[in-house]
Amino acid sequence: MTASDSRVAVYTGSFDPVTLGHLNVIERASRLVDRLVVGVGVNIEKQALFTPEERVELVRQATGHLSNIDVREFTGLAVHFVRDCGARVMLRGVRSLTDIESEFTMTLANRKLDASVETVFLMADEQFTHVSSSLLKQITPLATDQELARFVPQIVIRELRKKFPPAE
Repeated sequence: MTASDSRVAVYTGSFDPVTLGHLNVIERASRLVDRLVVGVGVNIEKQALFTPEERVELVRQATGHLSNIDVREFTGLAVHFVRDCGARVMLRGVRSLTDIESEFTMTLANRKLDASVETVFLMADEQFTHVSSSLLKQITPLATDQELARFVPQIVIRELRKKFPPAE
């Protein structure tokens, strides 16, 4: 199989931090393609909890059990990053109808920017539809490590504790 014959998809997001919902989408997507590039981007509309380098490392550690995953930082338009990765498929994870509405708008814009890039949506499994970085920032100071383990990988719990020590 040549590089041009391989099925490559790119899953972009801020992953601030990577959650079990993200991992659910990554694991399922990794079974559909030969290579999945996880693009850790900067969302200028959000105040980041972790630096881009920290987020890349957390995603790498959380996906270390998957052999066909490549994790990279990117800036700029996601559709440009997809093309730079040699892919034609942009993967997006959706949790709710609200996600679908915003992703629909972004998909139409991306299609105008590069019509050769197709967007494919994967629904997060039901138990992860409520998990978001905003929720994690709210509950981390109050939740036990065991409770946080329902939302994020163990490696992320350790790093979250550095940002939000548990309440006394």
